[in-house]
Formats: sequence, structure tokens, C-alpha cells
Amino acid sequence: MSDETYVTHAVLKRFAENRINVPSEAARKRREQVNHLRARLEAHIAAHPDYDLVKLRASGSTAKHTAIRTRNGAGSDADVAAYLRSADPEIDEAKLLDWLCQRCQEVYGKTKVADDFVISQHAVGITLRGSGLKVDVAPVLYTGEDDDKGFLVTRQGQRVLTSVTLHLRFIGDRRKAAGPGYTELIRLLKAWIREAKSRDPYLRCKSFLLELVVAHLWDTGWNGHALQVEDYPAAFEQVLAYIATTGLQTPIAFSDFYSLDQVLPNHDSIQIWDPVNPENNVASSYTDADRRKLVDAAASALDSVNWAAMAPTQGAAYDAWRDLFGPTFPGA
Repeated sequence: MSDETYVTHAVLKRFAENRINVPSEAARKRREQVNHLRARLEAHIAAHPDYDLVKLRASGSTAKHTAIRTRNGAGSDADVAAYLRSADPEIDEAKLLDWLCQRCQEVYGKTKVADDFVISQHAVGITLRGSGLKVDVAPVLYTGEDDDKGFLVTRQGQRVLTSVTLHLRFIGDRRKAAGPGYTELIRLLKAWIREAKSRDPYLRCKSFLLELVVAHLWDTGWNGHALQVEDYPAAFEQVLAYIATTGLQTPIAFSDFYSLDQVLPNHDSIQIWDPVNPENNVASSYTDADRRKLVDAAASALDSVNWAAMAPTQGAAYDAWRDLFGPTFPGA
């Protein structure tokens, strides 16, 4: 056993900078493409008066500075919230996503094929083949409330309260207190879960879930210690140990924008509540099998991290971390 630790904070930070963080040039090109969509979408919505476009807001990982680059080194996906208002109370909101998809198709005309547009539960996904960028445009019904509160509409026409502004404030407040290591740690964790999913396509773990686990540990600490955002190996161990030890069976909720007594316990396998909406468990669709699979993935990764800390050689330590990040680690 060696007294030297080979995978240090500096090693993981360098790996993040070289392999995970979105390059500035890729980010610039992504902004250009998103701005093109936003500018033209406004005109096409105006030509179809079912809905008025109130505003377009950047949202998701890109806006929160937690986006990671794609495997080919390009920028990550982008998210846009389209705040819409309808003057017709009788309009069928279940058709909103189809309506928005048609407007997005009009933006690109004959330059794209139908398969480049995919409607998910809350958004219209647009794949830009040239750059590999995928843009998700989520319609939000705007009711004039403060802080950009509005309602996402599912394919079934159900309303889900959200706020781009409050989501950004939620993570921004913690990043301001913790420093830039807070969001870079999240990016490293996203790279880990992406590698785990490449090995097990049935593993489920949305990036928002990881962001909320990190927020919870920043707020509460783990085993009497604050989240070590300035020591990435230690922070990784804390996050993985939390998932493995609790089995994600302890509810997580936040009191930034609502009182915790507004959260109603239920029987979902994982209960992690949206910090903007006390009625929205972001993991409500996860089964108990999904939970166990994610916990097992974290436990396996934790074993690798612990072994790396005691590894007798640099090569052995790097091999252990390659279990988390794949063969490109350390990405010098």
C-alpha cells in the first residue's frame, strides 16, 4: 500500500477541464444556434395566434452551468423555455406540444426531416445534425405570476408548476456560497452517470436528480462533514456513500421557495422534491428496481474510489477511476 494518493483534487479538476466542461468555442456556437431558433420561433408563433409568445428563457443544465460536453468533444444539449399565453380558456392544452412542434418545424422548413423533431413528456426535442446539438423547447403556460412561474404541460394535458428563474436562483445561491467547485462537481458526477449508463442502458438517473442530491448534501453535509467541494475525490466519496448508505429511501425536499409542510409524503420509491413545486417529485416515475440499480451503481463506484485511495501505484489508482469515467481518464 502506498502512502501517496494519486488521484487528487488537481487530477480530477484537470480531467474536468480537458474532458467534461463545455469548451468555450462549442458554447459560443451553441448560443448562436439557439439564438437563431429563438428569433425565428417568435415570428412563427406570432403567425399562429392560438398562443402569444411572452418570452423565451434559456433553461436547463446550460443555464445552470452544469452542462457537460458530448463524447465527441462538442457542446452539450440546450434547453429553452417558451413562455406562452392563451386568450382562449377552452383551448385543448393536451395539443400544446403538437402545436409547438409544428411551429418548430416551420422554423427549419425543408432543411430538416420529421425524425429530427421528437416530442417528449414536456418538450419538443430538435436534433441539429450538423453540430450534433439537441435543443429541447419546453412550452410553459404563463399566468403573469412573479419569478417566471408558469405551468409545463404534459402530453396528457396535465399542468406542472415550474419557474426557470427560481431554478436558476436555487443553484446559483449555492454556487455563490460554495464557489465554482460546486457546479464542476456536478459535472463530474454527470460524467460518471453517463459512463455508467453506457454500460447499463437500463440504469436511470436524470441529471436534475443528481443536482438535487448535491444540493441536499451541501445544505446538510454527510456524516457530520460539509460537502467537500474543494476536494473532488472526497466529495465523490460523500455523494456515492450517501446514495449507497441511504438507498435513496430518505425523502429530500428544500425550503427555499415553499414551506416543507406543503410536501405530502407518498409511497414513491424515490422521493426528491422539486425545489420550486412541492407537489412535484422529480423521481416519481422511478420504480423500486430503478432505485436499487442506481444504488448498486453508486456502491460499485464507491468501492472503486476507496480502492484508488489505497492503490499501490498510480496506474492502479487511475484504473480504479476509469471504472467511473471510462478509458479517457485522466485525460491529460
